Amino acid sequence: MATELNTENGESGAETSGKPLNFVEEIIHDHLKSGRFGERVHTRFPPEPNGYLHIGHAKSIALNFSLAEKYGGLCNLRFDDTNPSKEEVEYVEAIKDDICWLGFDWEDREYFASDYFEQLYEWAVKLINDGLAYVCDLSSEEGREYRGTPTEPGKNSPYRDRSIGENLDLFERMKAGEFPDGSRTLKAKIDMSHPNFHMRDPVIYRILHSHHHRTGDDWCIYPMYDFTHGQSDSIEKITQSICTLEFENHRPLYDWFCDKLEIHHPQQIEFARLNLTYTVMSKRKFLTLVDEGYVSGWDDPRMPTISGLRRRGYTPESIRNFCEYIGVAKHNSVVDVTILENQVREHLNAIAPRVMAVLNPIKVVIENYPDGKVEELEAVNNPEDASAGNRIVPFTKEIYIDKNDFMEVPVKKYFRLAPGKEVRLRYGYILKCESVVKNDADEIVELRCTIDLETLGKQPTDRKVRGVIHWVSAEQAIDAEIRLYDRLFKVEHPDKVEEGQDFRSNINPDSLEVIQHAKVEPSLHGVTAGERFQFERVGYFSVDPDTTNDKPVFNRIASLRDSWAKIARKSR
Repeated sequence: MATELNTENGESGAETSGKPLNFVEEIIHDHLKSGRFGERVHTRFPPEPNGYLHIGHAKSIALNFSLAEKYGGLCNLRFDDTNPSKEEVEYVEAIKDDICWLGFDWEDREYFASDYFEQLYEWAVKLINDGLAYVCDLSSEEGREYRGTPTEPGKNSPYRDRSIGENLDLFERMKAGEFPDGSRTLKAKIDMSHPNFHMRDPVIYRILHSHHHRTGDDWCIYPMYDFTHGQSDSIEKITQSICTLEFENHRPLYDWFCDKLEIHHPQQIEFARLNLTYTVMSKRKFLTLVDEGYVSGWDDPRMPTISGLRRRGYTPESIRNFCEYIGVAKHNSVVDVTILENQVREHLNAIAPRVMAVLNPIKVVIENYPDGKVEELEAVNNPEDASAGNRIVPFTKEIYIDKNDFMEVPVKKYFRLAPGKEVRLRYGYILKCESVVKNDADEIVELRCTIDLETLGKQPTDRKVRGVIHWVSAEQAIDAEIRLYDRLFKVEHPDKVEEGQDFRSNINPDSLEVIQHAKVEPSLHGVTAGERFQFERVGYFSVDPDTTNDKPVFNRIASLRDSWAKIARKSR
């Protein structure tokens, strides 16, 4: 599909509805204008199936698929499955689930680097025949020594001048499984004095006797990333190969392989990866957190994995909005995690139904309300969405309020319930505390109150009540488990640690609080996993898959406001 260009007044760029082009879009527009790839835009998202995707991958997913959509092009999903010792089918399926959940579709273009193993092998043979690759017997440690330093050139391997015939024979025997792991490699013959380390005779094949999740035991040699990435792009006729900034130094090698093999040559473009405060972005560290029991799994709601965010209750729209908001940059930086949190708050504020839930209940007995009476009060489902309508909440003689909404000896400017003080019950009456009931340990276990029966749904003109609190009927409330998730790390930059420590020393010990006996309004009976609600005056919550018919389980997605910002201000 051709992309409409706008060249008025000398400007270049696709139609952007008034939005400026980011630098990747500018490059694509230049390609379209020059005809380098004809009128095609074809991107790809190439994950390694060695772990679950995280929020940083979401940025890459959104960028690649959105660019293809914007320019009327295509985006492939291609798994870089060249390291079978760390790859699992579980990860492949999880990655596909995450991309679909985010709202993107690769249609019938699902590929694997392993699809191309035969072609990659043939290209390696071509490099040997062209005198551009050789079999090297140096160990990995010796290879590092020969590689040199940033200020000193490397030195040639003693095996660099093997004949083409010997190299072809050894490479064939490597493929046949004659040699043990690590005993030999195939290297590209480039320049051991090159200022770019990636150009100093890089390894392009290694021996690895490991079962592959797709090819089984057919192969015992596997291509390295740098020999797989560009060639796979070429086979799929990718036009723009978009990757994160750490691959910028790999680009000369990407280009070298395409040029020497004389194959279709995409343009590699690097953008800044996503880094978030209070977060680590490493599959290796995620695996440590999972294996050592700091979290319950890859989908633990405290994890920045896409599956973890999904289980916590984040919406795909909020993540896509976040990716669009932070934009695409050329230089690495750290994004404040509150931007992500605010995006989910903003989206949920617009779509989440309001309900009442009491996390720390204390019973209130209304002495002037009839025994056995159940009154149906009308409550608004979402003031941001008139179409959401209203619901009925039952009001009875006994109700629960939150312990935090009562203070026996109130401090100055305390506008909630206290002895002799009044508050308004949300959607209900004005309530006055007459007395408290305590147990033998002098703990308050019950409040005795009265209501003004003339105040339902209105504010009397003769007195003003500033406090409004939420509540649920004691008789009809549902028991619920509430999981109050917080940030997994207690410092902005978890990777910055003192000598002898690592990121685990910055784990927040209070990242999860479980409340077993919360009370929620009866409208939440029968909720299903993934539903999201705003608990009035408390925060945003989603239904966890652990929910049963007998007891719903809710995960806190986010508080109503950024409580961490308040903590930071107080600490200053």
